Amino acid sequence: MKPAKEANRYAKMFINVVGMDAAPKALSELAAVERLMTGSREVKSLLLNPGFSQQEREAALRKIAEKAGLSEKVLKFIIHLTESRVVSALSEIVKNATAIYLERKRQARAVVYSPVEVGNAHEERLRASLKKLVDRDVDLEYVIDPSLLGGVLVKVGSTMYDSSIKGQLRLLKDELIKG
Repeated sequence: MKPAKEANRYAKMFINVVGMDAAPKALSELAAVERLMTGSREVKSLLLNPGFSQQEREAALRKIAEKAGLSEKVLKFIIHLTESRVVSALSEIVKNATAIYLERKRQARAVVYSPVEVGNAHEERLRASLKKLVDRDVDLEYVIDPSLLGGVLVKVGSTMYDSSIKGQLRLLKDELIKG
């Protein structure tokens, strides 16, 4: 089975196991484990190295879960991933599970790149415009990008909306080149 299909299958399973009400907390716990795995060579080795037995992995994961305050369902899911040898796809599983959760809640996540901090009035206008555009509630995440000259760049899923000066200059350049 292809890794993308596996990740999607496990993401659906995760959302179904934890339930829609507990999904936000469970997703943040799963994302924390994913960050721990990518940030620590020791944890990554523990989860991926076949030199460790499943009992050793499980004991270590239980200690990590206790320290990190992970729920039992998230812990069991991670143990299941290690048993199934698909824990290497954890970042893809987190991404897919978040997308599935947002889709079921009829929400979208937008990342807004701006050269300066966005004020409350502009934030509400942007949220309302994006809600009309994507036909669902929008959760905004802001990233300050000083390389933008002005305007904003918004990414919703895999779609980019570029109203930045840099983007407009790029379009103008393309038009001038075309003729």
